Amino acid sequence: MSGRELGQRLVAAVRSGNAGTVRDLLDEGADPNTLDPDGGLPVLCTAVTAFDAQVTETLMDGGADPDRELPDGSTPLLRALDGGSPAVFQSILGNDPRLRLPERERARLLARARNWYETGAVEELRRRTGARGPVVAERVTDEGHDWVDQYTLGGRVVRAGHGAVLTWLESRLRVLPSVDELIERAVAVADEDHVDWWGACYALLERHCEEVLSATLAHRDHPDPRHRSFVADYLRVRGITACDSPSAERESGILADWATRETDGAVLAEVLEAFAEYDHPDMEAAGLRHAAHPDPRVRLRAATVLDASEEARSPGARAALLALLGDPDTRVRLEACRAGRRDDALLAPAAEELVRLAEGPYEDLRGGVAEALASSRDRTPAVADVLAALLGDGDQLVRLEAAYGLALRDDPRTGDAIGQVGQLGPLCIDGFEHDHRVNALWEWTCRENRPWPLAPGVETA
Repeated sequence: MSGRELGQRLVAAVRSGNAGTVRDLLDEGADPNTLDPDGGLPVLCTAVTAFDAQVTETLMDGGADPDRELPDGSTPLLRALDGGSPAVFQSILGNDPRLRLPERERARLLARARNWYETGAVEELRRRTGARGPVVAERVTDEGHDWVDQYTLGGRVVRAGHGAVLTWLESRLRVLPSVDELIERAVAVADEDHVDWWGACYALLERHCEEVLSATLAHRDHPDPRHRSFVADYLRVRGITACDSPSAERESGILADWATRETDGAVLAEVLEAFAEYDHPDMEAAGLRHAAHPDPRVRLRAATVLDASEEARSPGARAALLALLGDPDTRVRLEACRAGRRDDALLAPAAEELVRLAEGPYEDLRGGVAEALASSRDRTPAVADVLAALLGDGDQLVRLEAAYGLALRDDPRTGDAIGQVGQLGPLCIDGFEHDHRVNALWEWTCRENRPWPLAPGVETA
């Protein structure tokens, strides 16, 4: 294939957002700096404009130049910064931009990111476009589960993730703001699923040392519950990623004490959720203390803590979980079901409640219910029948859990169930490459000498 043909195909693959094809074409020799004829800019800019972090990262891995000066004096990197997508900006900045960027350019980037953040995406967009009409706003996911507001005005589109962009840039340039400043960026939005919140949390986790830990923990006594919420979330992630660190015992003790005095229900629930990620001798006691709390968010996390306790379950804890199986809040009941799965005395009532939840009008819980049913040790026909019924759900992940649960039970409906899951393909494409459920279904088909259902348009080798 000629270089011209490779370039044409690369442009088409970038425009369509097909990162796998982009990677294949680069491996065949396509120029990563190919110009998109629609605009005359490098295809890296095409991916940046589309907020396509996967394609951007693939082009960068293939040698695309993020610092190439464009006709308007900008660069692909500057355009990514302006766009306000932390995922795209991270993919194009690289892990150590200090090695390639002169000091003057680093200062320029920092000033530009800070200006976007402090001015605000809407106001800066108005300034740059000169448009005075209404802004079209929508909430989008930024290459993961974190959300960000996206604004369109005067033919330009930006995402308001410049707080996380600034935080990431500072981190990579080793220009480190204070702990207080980072937390202020997070709580300005006050949602742990917002990109700015996660950006600040990740930056503090990266900088973990006694000074940073102490400064962060000081905010657990802050009068604003948003600050306390951030500390709880920070410790939760610490418990997941560094549960065996030298400070884990201290952190679990802090959470145990905090849970006895936190008065805000939302924050207390987050403290308990963080506590469940650690190992502590008072874990069951903490769960029991809050199992009858008036706030359902707290009761839910009390069940989480009781489930996380590694001690032999006491009669009191078993009684508390049994009561939570009948809680008026459906989410609490689901969490109690999860906790009951490993307890022989609670296995049957937990399975019965899961069946009721699956058959009820709780669509927002269907995924969690399907997962709990699939992994339950209950092997009664009632559970298998509900799993089979869930194969008609409109959510592919629910159908995947249902088929997985039937395969674990070696149910005769498993073959048909796999066919109803949807487009997985013979090599588990579409994001399921390392999924334990898909692997189990694949092993079942091999064991039973069954054909593996193919995605439309996919041929066997």
